[in-house]
Amino acid sequence: MIEKPVIDVRDLVVAFGSRAVLNGVTFDVRKGEVFGFVGGSGSGKSVLLRTIIGLLPRRSGSIEVLGERLDTATDEARRQIERRWGVLFQQGALFSSLTALQNVQFPMVEYLDLPQRLMDEMAAAKLDMVGLRRADHNKMPSELSGGMTKRVALARSLALDPELVFLDEPTSGLDPIAAGDFDALIRTLQQTLGLTVFMITHDLESLKTICDRVGALADGKVVATGSIQTMLQNDHPWVQEYFRGRRATSLFSPANPAHAGITPPGA
Repeated sequence: MIEKPVIDVRDLVVAFGSRAVLNGVTFDVRKGEVFGFVGGSGSGKSVLLRTIIGLLPRRSGSIEVLGERLDTATDEARRQIERRWGVLFQQGALFSSLTALQNVQFPMVEYLDLPQRLMDEMAAAKLDMVGLRRADHNKMPSELSGGMTKRVALARSLALDPELVFLDEPTSGLDPIAAGDFDALIRTLQQTLGLTVFMITHDLESLKTICDRVGALADGKVVATGSIQTMLQNDHPWVQEYFRGRRATSLFSPANPAHAGITPPGA
C-alpha cells in the first residue's frame, strides 16, 4: 500500500487582484523527507508556504496536509492539524517583547493547558535541543545574534512536538559557517525526531547537503521535482540557469569532496 503524502497540493491558484502568483501549482511531500523548494525572487515561494498554512487565501485548487483537506476542513479540524506542524518564518519572526524562553512557550500557551513550571522545563529542553546555551534562554530577541535567533525560532517550531515543519529561508542572513551548522542541525533533528520538512530556500549548499528532493517554481508552476542529480539534468531554462550556473558549477564540481557522486553540469 502506497503511503499518502504528508503534503498534497493540486492545481493551486493564488492571485492578488488580476495577477496570478501561483497558477496551477501541483506537488507532494513524502513522509520523513526533507523537501527543498526553490524559485526566483518574487516567484511566489513564500506565498505558497503562507497559503498552505492558511495565512493567505487560495483562489482555486486543493491543499491536503497530514491527511486533511484544509480548504474544506472545519475550524476545529484545522486547529487540530495546526498542532501537528511547526513553522520557522523568514528572519525568525520572534516576538520582540518576549524572551527566548517565552517565545518557545508561546505555542504551548496557545494550544496546551499546562502549569508554568512544566512549560518552563519543556521550553528549556527545546532550546537545549537546538544548541542554545542556558545563559541565553532569558535574553530578549534584540540581544540575540542572527544564528541564535534562528535557533530560537526553530525551537519554537518544535514546541508542540510536530510531525511536519515548515522552514522559510532558514539560512538566510547567516554567514557560511553558521549556515552550515544550521543545516547540520536541521538534518540531525529531522532524523532524530522523524520529522517531515518542507523548506523554502535559495541556498544551493543547503539543497545539496540536507534535501532528499527538490521542487522548482517558475512561471507560477512547479516545473521540476526530484533529486539534485535530476535537477542538474532537467532542461527547463530556469532550472538550467539555477542549477547549472557559475556558482552551481563550482559547488557541484567533482573536486569538491563534499559532493562526490554528483555529475557536474555539462558533464
